[in-house]
Amino acid sequence: MLTGTHVAVDDSRNQDILIYINGELLPRKDAKISVFDSGYLVGDGIWEAVRLYNGTLVFIDQHLERLYAAAKSIALDLKLSKQELIEEINKTLQANNMSTDVHVRIMFTRGIKKTPSQDPRYTISGPNLVIIAEHKKASEEVKQKGITLFTSTVRRGAPDYLDPRLNCHSKLHEVQALVQALEAGADEALMLDQQGFVATCNSTNFFIVRNGAVWTSTSKYCMNGITRANVIAVCKKHQIEIQEKDFSLFDVYSADEAFTTGTFGGLTPVIKIDGRIIGEGKPGLWTNKLSNLYQELILENFTSLNHD
Repeated sequence: MLTGTHVAVDDSRNQDILIYINGELLPRKDAKISVFDSGYLVGDGIWEAVRLYNGTLVFIDQHLERLYAAAKSIALDLKLSKQELIEEINKTLQANNMSTDVHVRIMFTRGIKKTPSQDPRYTISGPNLVIIAEHKKASEEVKQKGITLFTSTVRRGAPDYLDPRLNCHSKLHEVQALVQALEAGADEALMLDQQGFVATCNSTNFFIVRNGAVWTSTSKYCMNGITRANVIAVCKKHQIEIQEKDFSLFDVYSADEAFTTGTFGGLTPVIKIDGRIIGEGKPGLWTNKLSNLYQELILENFTSLNHD
């Protein structure tokens, strides 16, 4: 069985979904974009992922704030306001008759190039927008069993050349880390920062629990995770000790519990890292408690699809 934080329950409806490309809704098999697209040629693009749950785009304001900050950081004019983008997302969801347990991937690239080149001046179109909405529910089996990690030799990028907070199409170093982990027999990769402290996983953020206190890395080298931020907020709200700090694999191997956080999977227990059993080798009480509190936060923060 495939195991990891992005494993979803199979859903045959996804074979017939409509994909949004620059205002058009196309059948999955017909959804195509030019080989001269900037994202394909040089990874020049940004993306965001949002969950639809019970008719609501969960934490949509936080997700769009991150998306538009990324666009500004790479000098990309998205040509749409946040409200206009929400309308296009809704159009895609309505066309697919979707209401809950949906994962929405929003992708912008700089546009079509005249010729293969890094130079943005060779872009001859406006930005390309693709929205892929799929029926996706996280596997309960994975959450009950937990996942295993392997510490990759590929380090998280420094903010002066590729800021880890940027959700860009250039994810090759994270793919390299994951390939290493898979070849080592693990489900996903744990990545260290430039000083050798624990930073994040290849596609999710990482937490440990020690003596009733929750630890996660500083924000220097970790992904700018919405779920990460909300778990930290949940801890503070419920007077659970939370520390954002530098810590090493020494601290990880002797942790009572470990888990990852991400938009799709929420909180996913980690039961083994580099061959070391974490805690009792099964999802822990604190991980389950925080997962329940995070679900409560989702229910408390529903935002209307109309975004009034």
